[in-house]
Order: sequence, then C-alpha cells, then structure tokens
Amino acid sequence: MKTTLVLAMTADGKIADATKSPPTFSSDRDSAHLEAQMALADAILVGSGTLGDGGSAVLVNKPALIQSRIDRGKPAQPPQIICSRSGKIDPQLPFFSQPIDRWLLTTTTGATDWHERDSFSQILVCETPDGKDIDWQVVKIKLAELNLEHICFLGGSELAASLFAAGFIDELWLTVCPVIYGGTASPTPVSGAGFTPDSAPKLTLLNVDAIAGELFLHYQVQK
Repeated sequence: MKTTLVLAMTADGKIADATKSPPTFSSDRDSAHLEAQMALADAILVGSGTLGDGGSAVLVNKPALIQSRIDRGKPAQPPQIICSRSGKIDPQLPFFSQPIDRWLLTTTTGATDWHERDSFSQILVCETPDGKDIDWQVVKIKLAELNLEHICFLGGSELAASLFAAGFIDELWLTVCPVIYGGTASPTPVSGAGFTPDSAPKLTLLNVDAIAGELFLHYQVQK
C-alpha cells in the first residue's frame, strides 16, 4: 500500500493564517494538480480538524478524471476516510450531504455516536491497546484487507505528524506558493511534538517544477 501526502504551503511554511481560516493562496494550477493526485487514489484520508475547517470534502470534478476512474473500475469519487480519535464531528457539516462514500477511522470510543446513524458506510476501529489513539500498523492491515492500494492524504498537521512517526507516508507532493503569512500561531504542514534530528523523517527529492511563481516538489520518504 502507498500513501501520498499532497499539500500546499506559503513560502514561509504555513498552511493557513493565524485564524486558521481555509487557505486561499494556491492557484488554479495547484488545485488541478491536487485533483489529479486525488483521482489516482483508491481513497482519500483527511483529519477531522481539516474537514471541520472547510466543512466539505474536496471532490474530483474534471469529467476526464472521473471517466478515467470509471474506466479503471473505480467509483467516480474515491471514498473519503475521516480520521478522528474522539469521533466528535459535527453531523451538520455540508460534508454529510455530498455525493461521496464516507468512512470513519476512529477508536471504540469515537465510534460510539455513529453506529446508529447512516452517516458513514464503514466505521474502521483501529486503536492502540489503551484505546486512546489510532494504531497505524493496524490501519495498514485493515486498508490492505479492503483492497485499498493507494491512499491520498490531505492533512491536517497533527495527523501528518502521527503518520510520519508511524512510517505511514511514502511520498510527498508539496507546492510552495509565493506568499508570506508569518505568525507564530499560523499552522505548518506537520505539527505535533516534533522530531529529533535522529528521528526526523528524511526525504529524497524526485522532481521540481517551477510554474508561474509556484514550486511543485515531489519527494519520496526514505524508509
């Protein structure tokens, strides 16, 4: 199974401003790049905080990309897997009325409020022995059993830290956009407790494209 992280950030490494409002700094070109990467995936993984910030899921909209998925025997839209330890997700979000297949990745506690609803077609409980966190090794096994070979991960930063720590991310597509946000409270692509120099994930640069002021960087995560 392969997991691809796709994100855009400002030139000073921010993914949103200090108010954590949805970012507006990337171009239509970057949006098309994101959509193309999503169209290649068997499922989309998103943290519940990132979903809550925007309220809805990013969809594959281009007819050619949708048709390409159908030609490969895939649904028009990849399932959206929302990751939440607590399961506390606002059921009134526009996300729950979008024409997509919704899955929940959570703990036993987080699944409690959703078993009696039809909001998610699948509830995946993959927890650590203490039941307080997601066990990403169990997630890998579960997703492989469901024949999901390519996961596209879209954020957020706390979840990214957990995934990097677990060795769950295989490649990174990073768009650097020509704007400065600044601010100590402005979120960065990866947050959490941070890594030491010895434990920090290392990347191998595979490709760079500079297009109209934006840098499109493709990295492989060293294992």
